[in-house]
Amino acid sequence: MSSKPSHSKPAANSASHAAHEQTLYEVRHKVYPRAVSGVFARWRWIMVWATQLVFYGLCWLPWNERQAVLFHLTERKFYLFDWIFWPQDVFYLAVLLIISAYSLFLFTAVAGRLWCGYACPQTVYTEIFLWIERKIEGDHLRRQKLDAESIGPHKLTVRGAKYIAWSVVGLWTGITFVGYFSPIRELIPNLLTFRLGGWETFWIIFYGGFTCLMAGFMREQVCKYMCPYARFQGVMFDPDTLVITYDAERGEPRGAKRKKASSEKLGDCVDCGICVQVCPTGIDIRKGLQYECIGCAACIDACDQVMDKMKMSRGLIRYATENALAHHWDMRDVLRHIVRPRVLIYSAVLWAIIIAAGWSLAHRETLRVDVIRDRAILAREVEGGLIENVYTLQFMNMAEETRRVTVAIEGLNGIRIDGMATFDLGPAANVSHPIRVRVPVDDIERGSHKIQFDIRTDGTKDQRLREKTTFIVP
Repeated sequence: MSSKPSHSKPAANSASHAAHEQTLYEVRHKVYPRAVSGVFARWRWIMVWATQLVFYGLCWLPWNERQAVLFHLTERKFYLFDWIFWPQDVFYLAVLLIISAYSLFLFTAVAGRLWCGYACPQTVYTEIFLWIERKIEGDHLRRQKLDAESIGPHKLTVRGAKYIAWSVVGLWTGITFVGYFSPIRELIPNLLTFRLGGWETFWIIFYGGFTCLMAGFMREQVCKYMCPYARFQGVMFDPDTLVITYDAERGEPRGAKRKKASSEKLGDCVDCGICVQVCPTGIDIRKGLQYECIGCAACIDACDQVMDKMKMSRGLIRYATENALAHHWDMRDVLRHIVRPRVLIYSAVLWAIIIAAGWSLAHRETLRVDVIRDRAILAREVEGGLIENVYTLQFMNMAEETRRVTVAIEGLNGIRIDGMATFDLGPAANVSHPIRVRVPVDDIERGSHKIQFDIRTDGTKDQRLREKTTFIVP
């Protein structure tokens, strides 16, 4: 009688376990997106031009003898055209983030990942870097062939030219980014004369390097694995969200059309695979909506071109909703169902926040005053039978003009300011002025008394402020 060795079963289990562990990791298959033209491709390039003209050009726009948009960290001032924001204005940053979030919710509820497909920096820079790659290396087939080549003079030359071009774009992107925090007209001369500061050098290299890394090398991996938006987008979709869909009822069963096989009952999909070839994330939209789909609509343009050549109607791959496909709605029915309670609520909340924020900015005070007591000496008696309290008035002039400020005091009998009570504030200045307030000792009781500073400004933006504080009598 023979028996199997006792160790054979554990070995088999071990091999099976190892094979199971390997399935937990997906081997990356490099994506070579095929170039495509069409309506949606034109819209993507319109967004590329629009966003990059704003990004690269806005830092060079002069405004009131300064940069129009400048987040000056050294001076702790944020300049935005006529507005000047201080650290105390962090409220407006919070409002801006809320508006951005609600806009994202609204656009996603209406038409899916519009932001990802057309305006996301990852999409925009991937388009730019892909365009450079196509110009230097050729179309998707030539790029695949170049990757398969062994390293030699031709491959090194072509790849070197591409990497140099990418580096130039990345470097200029990093310089532009830093130019919003350090005045761009000072940054460029300092760069050319090698007088950049340490943080400026770091951020130019860091931001420019990551631009090349994300848009040049990682591309679809950022959208598939790193971007959190791709993970929670599903909770913002519903059956009436307008997304890119494949009409399986019309397209299946798919297959190549042949004249001799005209009697075969095939769908409109000719199974050419071009919709997969043009996809920047390498998915097959015919398998249904997937989280990797960024909504760029490249597959729609590609499929429409194939349908035109086959003399069939467009729309096999199109923007539609789940309900539209199930109930065979036309576009008018689709648009009618897009306006639903969820969209109306998002729109109402978004517009309410925008209107409130706009009103707040329009009525924003251009002068702020903080009254700070001198904590070293709360009160003291001075010559002439007077009690003196010392205060520091911290002025923030948010207007870009010199303003004359007059300070008065009221609240007690005989109260007055000792010394100069009128002075000038420079444009966009943050200055402190000590103010000595005196009261006759015979006219006041001991304890704490409420008083207030009356502050007036002269100029094109007259303003009056009343700041309350206390006067202490020992």
